[in-house]
Amino acid sequence: MKFPVFDLHCDTGYALLGKNFVPDKVLAKNNLHIDLDRAGTLPGYCQCFACFTTPLEKLPAGLTIMDLFERELNTIVHEVNRNSDRIRQVFCPEDIEENLKNGLMSAMLTIEGPAGFGFDPSLLEMLYTVGFRISTLGWNERNELIGSHSTGGGLTDRGREYVRECQRLGILVDVSHCSDEGFWNILDMTEAPVIASHSNSRAVCPESRNLTDDMFRGICSTGGVAGLNVYSEFLGPDATLDTACDHILHWLELDPEGKHIALGGDLDGCEALPAGFDGVQGYPRLADRLLERGVGETIVENIFWNNAMGVLKHAVRNNKK
Repeated sequence: MKFPVFDLHCDTGYALLGKNFVPDKVLAKNNLHIDLDRAGTLPGYCQCFACFTTPLEKLPAGLTIMDLFERELNTIVHEVNRNSDRIRQVFCPEDIEENLKNGLMSAMLTIEGPAGFGFDPSLLEMLYTVGFRISTLGWNERNELIGSHSTGGGLTDRGREYVRECQRLGILVDVSHCSDEGFWNILDMTEAPVIASHSNSRAVCPESRNLTDDMFRGICSTGGVAGLNVYSEFLGPDATLDTACDHILHWLELDPEGKHIALGGDLDGCEALPAGFDGVQGYPRLADRLLERGVGETIVENIFWNNAMGVLKHAVRNNKK
């Protein structure tokens, strides 16, 4: 495969933690969906590593949700730094391009659920400095920022403050997991591209975690992207590579040039993958299947790399206004 891979979401940082949330696996080689040995076989790779926290988390005595956030962050940064001959943390699109040119993989920090820092918008500037560039407003709970796809409930006043601060800094707002009402609340106020880092098409698979056609069009109108999630539950029954392609092909009916479709595998955050896709090494097979089904090489390259790069560059430009 000649297409590099830019994946907008994984939970590998969380998955590297074992009993009592102490690291017990390494990024270089493991039995998870992602490791550097397998990712290194791709012709280029940028992975967004989420720090995942939710008030629904059951923690051992003495461990706080803030502690968990710190452990995930420290684990990701430590594993990237100890493998600096293969992968580097990135802070801007130019870092990613430089790594690609030099044969290095890239790691970008993202937030899946701000529970780990108290849903506090005032801490986002510090987190931006650390390197976080994408943030959801929650997970499957209703919290002080927004309701979820499971609970319903719209954007709160503090949620609006959170969105404004993200966009002021250049952190991409990620609508994955949020309620339909909250989604449209965000779209009504956004001043920058909005993404759904790991959400599929509800028309193809009627799960509340997926996007309606109107939602996808709304994301397109902001200049954002939707990232294909390879979790079988959000693809459809008895999911295969063709099922995954079905979601992309449906979006291409709404976005014929394929400028607003990306990858957001949810690897290491999901239990079941489609037949034919067993981890990060499955992306070439997905690309090949898209080509076999008539998607042009330019569009496949956009989906696999250029669209995610483009929306990140747009967020940086927005930050410099």
